[in-house]
Amino acid sequence: MPLTGLEIYKLLPKTNCKDCGFPTCLAFAMQLAAKKVELKKCPHVSEEAQAALEGASAPPIRLVRIGTGEAEVKVGEETQLFRHDDKFYNPAGVAITVDDDLEEAAFAERIEKINSLQFTRVGQEISVDLIAVVNKSGDANTFAQRAKLAAEKSPLALILVSKQAESIGAALEEVAGKRPLIYAADAQNYEDLARLAKDKSTPLAVVAQSLEEGADLTEKIKALGVEDLMLDIGGKAIKEALLNFTKVRRAAIKRNFRPLGFSIITFAADGDPYKTIAFASTYMAKYAGVVVTDCIEPWQILPLLTVRQNMYTDPQKPIQVEEKIYAVGEPDENSPLLFTTNFSLTYYTVEGDVEASRVPAWILAVDTEGTSVLTAYAGDKLTEKTVAQALEKTKAAEKIKHKKLIIPGLVAVMSGKLEEETGWEILVGPRECSVLPKFLQEVA
Repeated sequence: MPLTGLEIYKLLPKTNCKDCGFPTCLAFAMQLAAKKVELKKCPHVSEEAQAALEGASAPPIRLVRIGTGEAEVKVGEETQLFRHDDKFYNPAGVAITVDDDLEEAAFAERIEKINSLQFTRVGQEISVDLIAVVNKSGDANTFAQRAKLAAEKSPLALILVSKQAESIGAALEEVAGKRPLIYAADAQNYEDLARLAKDKSTPLAVVAQSLEEGADLTEKIKALGVEDLMLDIGGKAIKEALLNFTKVRRAAIKRNFRPLGFSIITFAADGDPYKTIAFASTYMAKYAGVVVTDCIEPWQILPLLTVRQNMYTDPQKPIQVEEKIYAVGEPDENSPLLFTTNFSLTYYTVEGDVEASRVPAWILAVDTEGTSVLTAYAGDKLTEKTVAQALEKTKAAEKIKHKKLIIPGLVAVMSGKLEEETGWEILVGPRECSVLPKFLQEVA
């Protein structure tokens, strides 16, 4: 069982020196018990206390790194069951399979297609993270050569999928420097795969049919010297899989049960891409650290990446753009000026519709602490004064000669006060952003 804040406090120096960044040792102990700080923040803890508190200070779900450099994928180290309690920190990895029995040209083509799965959404770059090379051929040499080709053709991290120690060993000889994830150890092969993982310093995934078997296997593998583990304890049906995933997460977070304190890897493949992505999204929500799928088309993968992006944003800090005037197209001093809020989803929706109009224009993003137009207006974060301040701060009058400002139709009620406050001529735009292209073509 995890230590309570008071139990941790008894092992601390009790000097209240504040060197840890907290006002008292008790406050630090409470944060340590909640897994929100690390023990190393206290520079004065004794070796005896450090040994006793090692379990309390370690994150309930072990951090595992797959890959190296910019392609490194970090999973685990989560401290919450629910996103709204804090946030989720390490976004789940998305992997796409490629079978080693493909002809070399077809294999390389699939790798290139995986590499191209990169998108820009609300100003952020989102993409696939890993390539799962599957030993479908059953041949060790073929598997090794295809893993090598994948490493050469792609900067993405790798997952080596085979239960044959011979195949895994051959592939590791070619790509161990990329720190791939080995998938997967089970009750029959765990000793051989644990030896390979230890020798090559690579993480290892464990497949089990039950929580009890999973806990038993991780303890045995840890005893062999491999700490960086992931778990695949799914089920034949999505209901069973979600139940197991939730039990694993609760055991780690609520009970600090170390044998199950690992991130989850799971495969989503149904044959029907719609079901596959629906299942993958559901697994990601509860609580997969890596989701592997065979879907490869952009229209299939983008929804899954969008789910991940939404899930791993901070619920207490909306995604925002900088407060400034943005150019769409190649506007000049006579081009129309619109304003919206700096909530990313709102801003990029407006930008997309302005771009669709083919009318060069300026967009003023007003800082409303990342809230949408109506939310900001209802919360007094979007007023005539905040818009006037934004116009002044961004020096809009130096860029726009006509001094006409188009405002969202949803806040048409503020047009009079805004005109008085700014001295600009106010034009009320459409209530729905989708009407902006027609509006700009007619007004501009």
